Amino acid sequence: MQAWIDFGEGPLFRFSFVLMLLGLGRIFVLTLVNVAEAYRRSPDKILNYREIRHKTIAWLIPTSRLWRKRPVYSGISFLFHLGLILGPLFLTAHVNLWKLSVGFAWFTLPQGLANLLTLAAIIGALALFLMRVFYSPARALSRRQDYAWPLLLAIPFLTGYLMVNNTLTAGAYQAMMLVHLYTAAFIMLLIPFTKIAHCVLVPLSQLVTAVSWKFPAGTGARVLETLGLSERPTWVDKPRLDIAPVKLPDLIKVQSQKKEAKAS
Repeated sequence: MQAWIDFGEGPLFRFSFVLMLLGLGRIFVLTLVNVAEAYRRSPDKILNYREIRHKTIAWLIPTSRLWRKRPVYSGISFLFHLGLILGPLFLTAHVNLWKLSVGFAWFTLPQGLANLLTLAAIIGALALFLMRVFYSPARALSRRQDYAWPLLLAIPFLTGYLMVNNTLTAGAYQAMMLVHLYTAAFIMLLIPFTKIAHCVLVPLSQLVTAVSWKFPAGTGARVLETLGLSERPTWVDKPRLDIAPVKLPDLIKVQSQKKEAKAS
């Protein structure tokens, strides 16, 4: 069993970590390329970079909006992500493993704080899973992987916590270590190919949104045509248009009538 542990701490860890970095780097670069292309094609080149920066910081550190909507869910999700990110990065055992692999390291967290972050990740993962099972709005938006991810992420945290804070026999410790290493490697391999890849796109989310609303030239005319309002003058102010809300059945009927008229 020790040979499998050595493999998990060495070659498997390095391979999984490098693949994760390459995959996330590819997604990040492709997103930047797409943003640059959308900006190049847009006739409107004005971007409020100060507002984009403030919104990005607000999303990364959501203290001002954390309690506005669904405060229980938001609080649990925040603590879960806090433990999920800070725990693995600054745990003493992980930093020492990194130092053995690449030759340098950084500061570590006190063990008591690391334990709290680990428990926050475990409890948060289980709470998010139960919310998706029993809370109908969350269940309606959840896919299969949304149920699997919290449980999968909880496994290395749970095994790591048990190894650090419990007296185990040599065989039990090795079994825990084996599960810990291989589930962590499996998670790193999956990250670039699943929805978890959004973690690397969070700093770009507000920039992507700002550029995405810069519609290409002619978009307004095509939207009006789709709504059946192409005959209305676009220079008239909104209050003077007196446009009734367009219902989907009426829109489909108008489009079909136009097609029949063109065919005849």
